[in-house]
Amino acid sequence: MSLLQIFVLSVVQGLTEFLPISSSGHLVLVPYLTGWPDQGLALDVAVHVGTLAAVLIYFWRDVLALLHGFFRLFAGQVTREGRLALYILAATIPALAIGFALEKLAGGTPRRIEVVAWAMIGFALVLWIADRVGMRVKRLEHMTLGQALVVGIAQPIAFIPGTSRSGITMVAARLMGYEREEAARFSFLLSIPAIVAAGLYEGLKLAQTGNGAALSGAGLALIFSAVTGLAAIAFLMRWLRRSSFAPFVVYRLILGIGLLIWLYA
Repeated sequence: MSLLQIFVLSVVQGLTEFLPISSSGHLVLVPYLTGWPDQGLALDVAVHVGTLAAVLIYFWRDVLALLHGFFRLFAGQVTREGRLALYILAATIPALAIGFALEKLAGGTPRRIEVVAWAMIGFALVLWIADRVGMRVKRLEHMTLGQALVVGIAQPIAFIPGTSRSGITMVAARLMGYEREEAARFSFLLSIPAIVAAGLYEGLKLAQTGNGAALSGAGLALIFSAVTGLAAIAFLMRWLRRSSFAPFVVYRLILGIGLLIWLYA
């Protein structure tokens, strides 16, 4: 795999994993636009580790507080952070269950350009409506188990390429009245167990292949995806403090319509 291919795929994954524009959708498009072959399991594992590192670095204070609160539960001490850690774990279960079922029963998710195009357009409208009608009165300290599960149940919709995991979870939180920045914060914290699970699953498959040579370039992919992922998180959190999701809605509409014209015109 060339350095250019590693760089492009890593940057695409790092940026689109956290912006509400769909990493899976963009990764479906890359081979069509470049003619490159599938990047392989090693790169998939590397970019997952890179994006995980980006979340852990940016939210290190939140992560430490959640871990501390979680372990205090075993001593019978229930704190706000401990409850939130449990809510995040509970909200992860629907995505793990549905992802496992899709992999075993359907052989994965549909990876077709027309699916990406329609998902880009459809979810752009959903994102715009949720951002317009959702109140901005709640913060993470107001989160309940029921609300966390609503966000968790929405998360598997992102298995449709072009939807966006971060986007659909932020939509669910916005519709329940959470501030934009707080909706993004919960979405990113919720991504941690999801990314860990995906990375472990792909890592186990890679280990079973016994192909050590496939690890060539994985270190660079990890670094590229971590740096760009961290930049994407920092940008979005700063942007949402003062602005809406409108630019991402416009981008999705332009890309989706452009893909449909390319496909059918």
